[in-house]
Amino acid sequence: MIFLDASVLLAAEDTDDRQHDAAVALLRSGDLATLDLALYETTNVSIVKWNDAEVAQRLRQRVWTIAELGTLVRVDSELSQAIAKIAAENSLSAYDAAYVAGAQRLEVTLASCDERDLVGAGLAQLPATLIAS
Repeated sequence: MIFLDASVLLAAEDTDDRQHDAAVALLRSGDLATLDLALYETTNVSIVKWNDAEVAQRLRQRVWTIAELGTLVRVDSELSQAIAKIAAENSLSAYDAAYVAGAQRLEVTLASCDERDLVGAGLAQLPATLIAS
């Protein structure tokens, strides 16, 4: 199982993203998981930044497909404590820490296109790295 953050879902829609092809391949690869937060983040980018309701609909459907065929992690008290701890220990936003905590809960690899905060810190791997392995 691979745990996806919102950046991977968004990269699959953005043909200009360096991780686009790998993100698309990762989405087709099988057993996936994500957070309920991905729904909010992808909708926000597609509506506010890209002004594209059609993309927003596709992304919502992808998150629900992951929920139905894979795993959708929802926040609870225990996860919120892990998020706060990971954020403090790694100087991360709570949003990034939430994906790390979700992946850790399931004991799986986190896929992210966030090279600076997550991949660079060794907390996630790029889609291209995961596809190549």
